[in-house]
Order: sequence, then structure tokens, then C-alpha cells
Amino acid sequence: MRTYKTQMEAAKKGIITPEMKIVAEKEYTTPEKVMESVAEGEVAIPCNINHTCISPEGIGAGMKTKINVNLGISGDCKNYDVEMQKVDMAIRFGAEAIMDLSNYGKTNTFRRELIAKSPAMIGTVPMYDAIGYLEKDLLEITAEDFLKVVRAHAEEGVDFMTIHAGINRRAVEAFMRDKRKMNIVSRGGSLLFAWMMMTGNENPFYEYYDKVLDILEEFDVTISLGDALRPGCIDDATDAGQISELIELGALTERAWERNVQVMVEGPGHMAMNEIEANMRLQKRLCHNAPFYVLGPLVTDIFPGYDHITSAIGGAIAAASGADFLCYVTPAEHLRLPDLNDVKEGIIASKIAAHAADIAKGVPHARDKDNEMAEARHKVDWEEMFKVAVDPEKARAYFESTPPADRHTCSMCGKMCAVRTTNMILEGKTVEFCTEK
Repeated sequence: MRTYKTQMEAAKKGIITPEMKIVAEKEYTTPEKVMESVAEGEVAIPCNINHTCISPEGIGAGMKTKINVNLGISGDCKNYDVEMQKVDMAIRFGAEAIMDLSNYGKTNTFRRELIAKSPAMIGTVPMYDAIGYLEKDLLEITAEDFLKVVRAHAEEGVDFMTIHAGINRRAVEAFMRDKRKMNIVSRGGSLLFAWMMMTGNENPFYEYYDKVLDILEEFDVTISLGDALRPGCIDDATDAGQISELIELGALTERAWERNVQVMVEGPGHMAMNEIEANMRLQKRLCHNAPFYVLGPLVTDIFPGYDHITSAIGGAIAAASGADFLCYVTPAEHLRLPDLNDVKEGIIASKIAAHAADIAKGVPHARDKDNEMAEARHKVDWEEMFKVAVDPEKARAYFESTPPADRHTCSMCGKMCAVRTTNMILEGKTVEFCTEK
């Protein structure tokens, strides 16, 4: 019988939960340290009480950088079987989180199946689902209606929800004063902005924030404070709208913690490389070291079809500078719903960024696999290299596509392989290229 409602409440009471023990083992630390970090709000363990097959993960300071995979049904692409294949791929490649961003029809059937099978934490954006779930047009939806969708997602077992509570009237005023090239690019943010402008009302998630927290506390759902005013191009980065909303998110973070609701804060977006580190530090300062969840950031705007690369560059810098959680970006970003291959490319790019950042941050044991790969390459042991590789099938396919005559080399250098040459000399052998068969 739980004597606490949320992981944060347990941590503040000095209780080490089973989830904290699992996180501690994964992160090579002690349950006591995890508990202290959760109590301070610097680490979140998104873990809905109704998501029974979850493998808990810690997100935040001192933890490995985690990645999220977005998927879901849209009006133009509503093949549930394909989306579930994407789920399988995300789990296979070790994504710690999956966000169901479905925005078409009755999405709860897919979401329930997802929650029932996924060991990864599940996130949603209730705002996306409101129109389909309620079968009402935007102008007809009431504040109470929005709360109904939040409760429905919580009851189903969603572990974290993006709630765009920071785009209140003050943030909108700053956005309207400081003209942008791209205006609002957040889907949820744009819907709330439109609802506010059409009704003349305050953002319901801000006005009724305490009621939102009531629901999240009941099911131990982590709130991911959405950045509705994130920059959608590099020219809009670090402007008044973005920073004004970030200030609001800092205040909302403390209000959630007072209710023992775990918090993550979402960040940009699109941003030039030289602005990333300062933004990460600013977020941590204004949001009291809450875990930071970033989309990218994409460091240039002119490479559609390659935005998994522009995102990986920004994500690596962001995570090395303090971001804790990376949302993957696929080659299909800005172009269409990603297919299976796009999803794989996006996952791998994001994993590269996260892992590179963990090495830079000195996360415990982050280098272990890299050292194993170095040992395998030193021995020119191809089977061991494939075993260590994150994507062994692709590595093997490349190697076998142009097989070398000598398995102790690859087809690029052949017998002039630097590793082979050096090994032979150190073993006391003579290197004679012209006479070797």
C-alpha cells in the first residue's frame, strides 16, 4: 500500500520507492542520491500509477541524457499497424520515451495499446486530442472540456503530459510586441492562442492550473511545461516571447512542486549554435534546475530532408550544456509524417547526440561501449565490432557490401590498413605489401 501519491512526495518524506531503486541501478548511483534529486525537483521519474509495464527512467541532473520518439495518427496517415511498428523500433533502439501525438479520431484505442505494451514512458499533448476526443470545434470547447481530456489521458496511464500553461496573457503581449518571422510554430500553442483570441479568455491551463495539478497528482503524472512560444526559425530565437514564457514556466514549476507534482520544462526549437549554451543556462536558472526537454534545437533552417542532422548537432550542444532530455527529429521534419525509415534515422541521430553529450558531461560509464569498440577495432575483430555497434545490422551490411580479400582489413585500406600495419610491427613481423599474397 503506497503511503504517497507521487514520486516527489515520497522523496520529500524520505521514502525510497521501487522506481528510485531501478533508476539508481541504471544510473550507477545510490537510491539515496536519486531520492534527494527527486525531492529537489532536479530529477523526474515519470511513472503513472496505471502504467504497469514501465521500466522507470530518471530525467535530470546527473542522469544519462534520455531521448523521446514522437509518433501517432493524423488525418492523412492513419495506419495503426505502421505506428505500432514504429513503437517496436523505438523500443528496440532504446528510446526511453514515446510521445503519442495522435490528432485524428478516437485516439484512445491506440494509446491504450501503446501503454499496455511499452516499457518506455509514454507522453501526450492533451491539447492535440481535444477536438477529436470531444467532437467539438475549437471555439465550442470550454475550460472544463480541456480538463476532461487531461483526466482521460491520466486515467489511461500516460506518464507525462505536455501542458502549454505558460502562454498566458502576459506572454502573449510580449509575443505580439516583438514581431517574429515565424510567429507560433507549436501546434498546441497555436491552438491555445487561437482559443484565447477568439474567446477573449485567459489560457485555461493557466487559469485552472491548480485543477490540472489535482489530476496529475492523483495519478503521479509528470507535467512537461510546453514552450508554446518556442522559436520556429533561428531568427526568432531568444526573443521576448520565448523568454517571457520561460519566466512564466519558472513560476509554474514551483507551483507544481508545492503540490508534489514532478516537472519537466520544454525548450527550443530552432537556434543558432552560439546561443544554445546560454539558453540552457538561462532555463536552468529561471526554472530552478528542473529537468530540461528540448526539441533539437535545429541549428540551421535550410536543410529540409536532413533535419535529423541539424537537430543532432544542436541536441549534442544542448545536452552537453545542461539539457536532460532530447526529442528526436526525423528527416521528414517540416515535410510529412515520418515513415519507418525516417523514425529509425531520427532515433539514431538523437542517440548519437545524447551519447556524445554524456561523454562530454562525464556521466558514469558513458565511455564503456566506446572503449569496447576501440578494443575490437584494435584487434580487427569484426564480429565484436558488430556486437558493440548500436545498429549492428547496418554496420554489417556496409562491411559485407564490398567484402575485403583479407578479413583482417576492410575494403577501404586493404592491406595498407593502419591498424593492421602497426599491429604487425609491434608483433615483430615484417610488412611487405608487394610480396604478400
